Amino acid sequence: MYETKIAGFIRKQKVAFICSVDEDGFPNVKAMLKPRKIIGLKEFYFSTNTSSMRVKQFRENPNASIYFYHKGLIKYEGIMLKGRMEVLTDQQTKDEIWRTGDTIFYKQGKTDPDYCVLKFTAQSGRYYCDLKTENFEI
Repeated sequence: MYETKIAGFIRKQKVAFICSVDEDGFPNVKAMLKPRKIIGLKEFYFSTNTSSMRVKQFRENPNASIYFYHKGLIKYEGIMLKGRMEVLTDQQTKDEIWRTGDTIFYKQGKTDPDYCVLKFTAQSGRYYCDLKTENFEI
């Protein structure tokens, strides 16, 4: 699978699913808005609430996966990436992915203590399309 094709597919999606691991070792999946910043197939940045259950889970266990898909009339295509999730609270990173409308979620703006960034670093992936799968390393 070509990295540029996969990266292009991911950039077109409006939703991402992130998966964390809870304290009992079970996966927890959540739909999120697409990443705010993407660097190749290696790094993905999401905004979220510091007080969220996911942040707590990622701080305790950084193992994670993210999933993107598109279902057309005939064709289903999906990409799963496995890696590690970091919780970033430094102001420079928060400033970098901030969007004007984010004050809806974070009333105090960019410096809101309940605003943080999730940085996912991919290690490997799995691509599915037309009943075929392909594993790849990143």
